[in-house]
Amino acid sequence: MHNWVQVTGYDGNHFDAHLARPDTPNGGAVICIQEIFGVNHAMRDIAQYWADQGYIALAPDLFWRQEPHVDITDRSDEEWKKAFSLYQGFDVDKGIDDLKATIDHARGMSGANGKIGTVGFCLGGKLAYLMTCRSDTDCNVGYYGVGIDESLDEAANITAPLMLHIAEEDGFVSKDAQAKIRDGLASNPHVTIHSYPGMDHAFARIGGKPYDKKNAALANGRTAELFAKTLKG
Repeated sequence: MHNWVQVTGYDGNHFDAHLARPDTPNGGAVICIQEIFGVNHAMRDIAQYWADQGYIALAPDLFWRQEPHVDITDRSDEEWKKAFSLYQGFDVDKGIDDLKATIDHARGMSGANGKIGTVGFCLGGKLAYLMTCRSDTDCNVGYYGVGIDESLDEAANITAPLMLHIAEEDGFVSKDAQAKIRDGLASNPHVTIHSYPGMDHAFARIGGKPYDKKNAALANGRTAELFAKTLKG
């Protein structure tokens, strides 16, 4: 079930974000950035996961310009076709503006301490990387981000912690792309890259075919450590 709140975008339009509030807040906020399936059950569960750890969690509806409230899965060819169509029609720059607007909204919420982290998956993984380059977030985490290798020219702008979780057998991120990411970010002291041998794209998505409980727990634990260090208090 969605718990939508309205966010005012930089262009004056309004869009929705799913909100999960913590029972015992620690002050920090986490922006959960969707895959290509919209703010679906998996994304809402991720928001709740971080709320359970004390963070205000928001998952903005980034496909709203094409179709508001997309909520699909990876279970059928028809859903995959729709997901790829939405992905291909997505304006990354406008999506970044929407994420920045979501950050502004989160900072103004009751109980927020102003510290913001993002965590993104697939498409959201690339957007988390770009948020490191283009925004004033306190930290960002990308899981199996697609297309990061195409935006390495922005890496010089990284001044806050960025953690990337790379699936070594990712069907959507080639070995060459993975190598470019590692080489392109190797000299930046703010970047930490974790690789997961044998893992495919979406290994951390509960219920997905590639889900691997052990490696998902390892990645989530590393993310939790970063958030605890940079967002609490």
